[in-house]
Amino acid sequence: MLRRSLLVLYGSQTGTAEDVARRVGREARRRHLKTIVTCMDAYDKSQLVFQSVVVFVCSTTGQGDEPDNMRQFWRFLLQKSLPKDSLASVRFSVMGLGDSSYPKYNYVAKKLHRRLLQLGSTALLPLSLGDDQHDMGCDAAVDPWLENLWREVLALYPLPPGLEPIPHSTLLTPYLRLTPASTVTSSSHPMSPSSLPPSRAHPFRARLVANKRVTSPNHFQDVRLITLDISAAKIRYKAGNVLMVQPQNSPTAVTTFLSLLSLHPRQMVSVETSDSNPLPAALQGRFSLHHLATHYLDISSVPRRSFFDLLAQFASSEREKERLLEFSSTEGQEDYYSYCWRPRRTILEVLADFPSAAADLDPSYLLELIPALQPRAFSIASSLAAHPGSVQILVAVVEYQTHLQEPRKGVCSSWLASLDPGATVPVWVVSGSFSFPLQPHTPLVMVGPGTGCAPFRALLEERNSQGESANMLFFGCRSATADHFFATEWSEMVATGMLTLYTAFSRDQSFKVTLRLG
Repeated sequence: MLRRSLLVLYGSQTGTAEDVARRVGREARRRHLKTIVTCMDAYDKSQLVFQSVVVFVCSTTGQGDEPDNMRQFWRFLLQKSLPKDSLASVRFSVMGLGDSSYPKYNYVAKKLHRRLLQLGSTALLPLSLGDDQHDMGCDAAVDPWLENLWREVLALYPLPPGLEPIPHSTLLTPYLRLTPASTVTSSSHPMSPSSLPPSRAHPFRARLVANKRVTSPNHFQDVRLITLDISAAKIRYKAGNVLMVQPQNSPTAVTTFLSLLSLHPRQMVSVETSDSNPLPAALQGRFSLHHLATHYLDISSVPRRSFFDLLAQFASSEREKERLLEFSSTEGQEDYYSYCWRPRRTILEVLADFPSAAADLDPSYLLELIPALQPRAFSIASSLAAHPGSVQILVAVVEYQTHLQEPRKGVCSSWLASLDPGATVPVWVVSGSFSFPLQPHTPLVMVGPGTGCAPFRALLEERNSQGESANMLFFGCRSATADHFFATEWSEMVATGMLTLYTAFSRDQSFKVTLRLG
């Protein structure tokens, strides 16, 4: 008889695929299945052949790229040396999460499903694809997929006689459990070891050199040119690369969060894991609740359905419990989207709307309830040839209004805009989606309206240092006097014959289209 176990592997860039995978894991535990949930790259790939049933949940990022935490796993599956029947004993199901407005919609899930079949695996279900463009989001596909998945899994693994599924009203042990700690030392995001290049696990704390607003004071959009000192880091970058920034929550948001949950900011805690997976680097050691809320918990994000499902377990108010369960149910999805996603209501605001549940919440479940604060990606806007020892990014500060009273603000952009010179910013560099010509003398045509010009500014600085003048840039914005980024630099390049520039200013009728030839 098959061992009643389930392996759930995910590839997640922003946390959505991980959230679905965790949901699969919780439902599997309620059916008394021995369950492992982990990202693909953290799993020992040599053990895959010994698994009976594997569930894969993966998203697609960039231009049809794999999420960072499944790239090694995918390269392993692509090895030509793998026999065509190497996974013949494995049954699997793939759930892809994507956005059909992109050309390579759910490209990674489609590739993964096809490759598993090539290696001899048997599909429990047809490939299932969730679409962010659906009125109900990816959940429109996830809910029926899960229903079908449990039908197939329980056909393989029937519940033993006399054993019933664990009821939904029973609270499961969290996979990451917050526990009080007596030590008074605090931790921070780990620094990158000097022998290793900076990474998400070990970012480099770059010193902020300049934080300059590059739009006019009366322009509606605040855009900043951020300059960071990376001279002490093992960071090399080139045009087209991306700077990853690990943000932190605002002091106001952190204070409000701790107050809503009646948590003491200086209370020291540590984290225990319920499985064999290593703790994320940011959760190792001991730290204060203030540190956790500032650097790790994404308290200003829009809560997912799993948030309402777990929060309902703590609500002593029957009215609040009923409403929370409605938001987490399949039938309540229209109300959920109207309440959360359309106005972009945050976790902080939801907790304020459900004071009974917030007051009764067991703090040990915080890491199960609230997702991790994700890094943000910015196209690098500078070249090391022009700015040795530093890196620059162009940041549009996100702020907009919904029908809620408070404006919606971007966590990372607002944080960066608030920093003074001397502050430190955790960063690392990754490859971008641009593929520039390998031969420097290749003529280039670039189209970069607004802040989209950032990678081309880096490329032009690079090519200028090489003496390459076959450069043509199309740049557009609202006004020549409000948001014409790098105007002086473009003019100097035109004057020296290094650039042919076309500009378009949508709100300046007398300067709507200008042709400047170098």
